[in-house]
Amino acid sequence: MTNRTTLPAAALGAASVLLLAGCSGTTPDDAATDDDALQVVASTSVYGQIAEQIGGDAVDVTSIVSSASQDPHAYEASARDQLTIQRADLIIENGGGYDPFVDALIDASGADAPVVTAVEHAHDWPENAGHDDSADDATHEHEHGDHDHVEGFNEHVWYDPHTVEHVAEDIAAALSELRPDDAAMFEENLAAFSEQIAQLEAELAGLAAAHQGEGAFVTEPAPVYLAAAAGLVDLTPPAFSEAVEEGQDVPPATLLEALDVIASGDVAVLLTNAQTAGAETAEAVDAAEDVGVPVVEVTETLPGGATYIEWMQDNIRALATALDA
Repeated sequence: MTNRTTLPAAALGAASVLLLAGCSGTTPDDAATDDDALQVVASTSVYGQIAEQIGGDAVDVTSIVSSASQDPHAYEASARDQLTIQRADLIIENGGGYDPFVDALIDASGADAPVVTAVEHAHDWPENAGHDDSADDATHEHEHGDHDHVEGFNEHVWYDPHTVEHVAEDIAAALSELRPDDAAMFEENLAAFSEQIAQLEAELAGLAAAHQGEGAFVTEPAPVYLAAAAGLVDLTPPAFSEAVEEGQDVPPATLLEALDVIASGDVAVLLTNAQTAGAETAEAVDAAEDVGVPVVEVTETLPGGATYIEWMQDNIRALATALDA
């Protein structure tokens, strides 16, 4: 857990301007909040739901991005989001440039709540990433399309259950510090959550044992951690998945290369992100279906009514069904 993750000044300034855009947020009405509950604000419903599971009745959680129709990469924060952040007792962000609107909101509101940053627990997170704005630093944030992310790092860490377990530990520790009288409950909820994470990891280990080394085509980087945990090798041309993630056109030569990979017979499954789909993604999906490669669709936010564990179970089992087909 850190006090905050610093973004480059240009990113903060641009995101702060977006506060005036007045885009619709997901903040509940003030009258609906419990005055005695700790106010937890999460950048997306993924982390919001985990906070609910750990915090139980002691927390009131607001997830700024909660709809599958919203792309967190390009989310434009509203003045209402700023007020929500200002009132927070605890803030949870993904970090790594995935949800820079959170840092902009903290700056604009003057919020001083503790911040849990998920990417800091990723096994491949550079230690100095996001903490040094110097232009000549070896690891720094690059601007791509509508958002910034750390060069060479996949920020979609919630698709790695092991990382999420550590995030949950941070949430429990932060809540215990804020509300010591409920610390035992937070620890009990964390233990139950960790058991469920262990079950997810066991299912992934089973997939890896059966399908180690098989090829996967991943149209956008979100589910790459999940595919790797299942023992799959990512055969996607990097330029293809990066262009899709950034909302840019895939270069024609890259598209042809991608279609050749799909048709090669080396791809056991194609994974696609429903929230970043475009014409080239549709073409890749069609190509997979034409040669009998099963397609698994994922999202970046929770389906309505699902818990994080249920969502990951569904993703893992859909992947297992596809690989066994």
